[in-house]
Amino acid sequence: MNEFLPISRADMEARGWYYCDFLLVTGDAYIDHPSFGTAIISRVLEDAGFRVAILSQPDFRDEHDFIEMGRPRYAVLINAGNIDSMVAHYTAAKKRRHDDAYTPGGVGGKRPDRAVTVYSMLARRAFPDTPIYIGGLEASLRRFAHYDYWSDQVMPSVLSSSGADALMYGMSERSVVELAKNLKAGKHGIDAVRDIRGMAYFAPDASDVPFPAVECPSYEQVCESKEDYARSVKIQYDQADHVRGKAITQAHGKRVLIQNPPSKPLTTEEMDKVYALPFARTYHPSYDAVGGVPAIQEVQFSIIHNRGCFGACNFCALAFHQGRYISARSHDSVVREAEQIAQHPDFKGYIHDVGGPTANFRFPSCHHQEKHGLCMNKRCLFPKACDNLEADHRDYLTLLRKLRQVPGVKKVFVRSGLRYDYMMADDNDEFFLELVKHHISGQLKVAPEHMSDNALYYMGKPSFSVYEKFRERYARINEKLGKKQYLVPYLMSSHPGATLDDAIQMACYLNKVGYMPQQVQDFYPTPGTLSTAMYYTEIDPRTMKPVYVAKTPEEKAMQRALLQWRKPEKRPLIVAALRKAGREDLVGFGKECLIRPKPGEHWEKPSAKQGQKKNGKGEHRGKQANRPTRPPKHGGKPTNPLAGIGPKKGKKRKG
Repeated sequence: MNEFLPISRADMEARGWYYCDFLLVTGDAYIDHPSFGTAIISRVLEDAGFRVAILSQPDFRDEHDFIEMGRPRYAVLINAGNIDSMVAHYTAAKKRRHDDAYTPGGVGGKRPDRAVTVYSMLARRAFPDTPIYIGGLEASLRRFAHYDYWSDQVMPSVLSSSGADALMYGMSERSVVELAKNLKAGKHGIDAVRDIRGMAYFAPDASDVPFPAVECPSYEQVCESKEDYARSVKIQYDQADHVRGKAITQAHGKRVLIQNPPSKPLTTEEMDKVYALPFARTYHPSYDAVGGVPAIQEVQFSIIHNRGCFGACNFCALAFHQGRYISARSHDSVVREAEQIAQHPDFKGYIHDVGGPTANFRFPSCHHQEKHGLCMNKRCLFPKACDNLEADHRDYLTLLRKLRQVPGVKKVFVRSGLRYDYMMADDNDEFFLELVKHHISGQLKVAPEHMSDNALYYMGKPSFSVYEKFRERYARINEKLGKKQYLVPYLMSSHPGATLDDAIQMACYLNKVGYMPQQVQDFYPTPGTLSTAMYYTEIDPRTMKPVYVAKTPEEKAMQRALLQWRKPEKRPLIVAALRKAGREDLVGFGKECLIRPKPGEHWEKPSAKQGQKKNGKGEHRGKQANRPTRPPKHGGKPTNPLAGIGPKKGKKRKG
């Protein structure tokens, strides 16, 4: 096993160190695996010749654990862990979670709320004169003034609340090495970060920005005006491209936040070098006594082969964090990792995943991006596949074939986010056939998210008809191969724009195909996404038009319950929802009905003007605004009903 980096003063002294160059503080347990940002950043710095020590989940009641490690020579680097600390602690209903998969023993409460801010304050107390730099998902998504769902208010940049010197956003291998070299060369303050892409910092004014820049509404303006908030988010997304993106300035009182343009993605050769670093590929042995760290189970025998996602769903933070540009590792690099996995004493022959943000992306969506970047006001897959999209799975298929041939490997699974709309844009069935034949363990999980085109528009997802065609194609291939495999759809309730009528439409569809999901994800307004901006402002930043938002706990509960209408405990909510929507026609004994009437229960006879439904705001819609609430026909039954929507329970989606 490769040697772990020091996690204590005693570990450093055992190496003959009396100081470290960088103290890396994280809200996760220390897992030295390339699925974890802490592991990658620490190993990249080590490879660049710097001494790095890890301070994992320090006691956040005081600065004692920081002082115990000793002052680092150059800086303290801080992240909250692989997952936002507030998401780690609270459900979408703001209920406290009791466990934490990224903590030894899986116990909750080992990291503080708003971990980046708390750790930064403790580091400042412990080392008043040492620079502090924050990064990772939590910091990256809070780099501008942002809406905070948990306090229900607009908050300033996390740089302001944390008091850190600067913030690294996105994938930071380039940024952190450049910063380290600047600090070693004696640069300090703004001089250490001014010229580094992927960096944000405060300055007295915007007179010395070394990149072309655009200004977005100030912190004070976005607090006062929801229209300004929506505009600011649109500007931030427009510039989130490493080719054409400009620096962005945002005033915070008498200071100005300056975000430099995004860092350039790693080349294939650079990615290969990162993933070849000497990772131990497991958690630190000090956690053995409490049963290890649950988070390793999903990734220990998985392989990441790409980064970025040009799908750019509005509710997903990937476009704002990793970006939409695809970068990928070489086949040789991935195969070498598989060979290394196969030598692990606990490996049973199954590679759990070969994926990334989206498993079946290996290249940028078109050649235009290489020179001009991704289009500012266009999406590659929304509202339909772009005419310039190059949908080609041959390279990914070749990679999977090579992995199947690695000695000791019995099965290679693909589980992390296949884009079914991208698969439908590829007319060649070769990949689809081998996926179904070799890379699925009884069920395939995809994310249509909803069945209403109205809701899907606000999600930035393609029309539901694309999913239906995919479902039928999947059924035909299963039948051709003699397989009985299921399709498990991930679904979301209460997304901005989704009305009660939309939820009823989805319930009717699920009833029609005979499937009730065991798990439904409520929309979670996490910082940094377009959907969160819609939730807070009730404005679509893409168009600046009003958006209906289900905000009351009652309506959100109704929308969720409608997707699980067969559960007896959901009946009161279903009754309330159908009455509110004027859908008494869905109560009865017909096969299209969602619930059965109880003896003595009074239901109004469906009106002859059943088409005149109420909209989500309780107002009657005119005929032109009316959307069909019955599930539309989509070309008949699938060839193999077993390959339709299956009854098997899927695992809960991450993040």
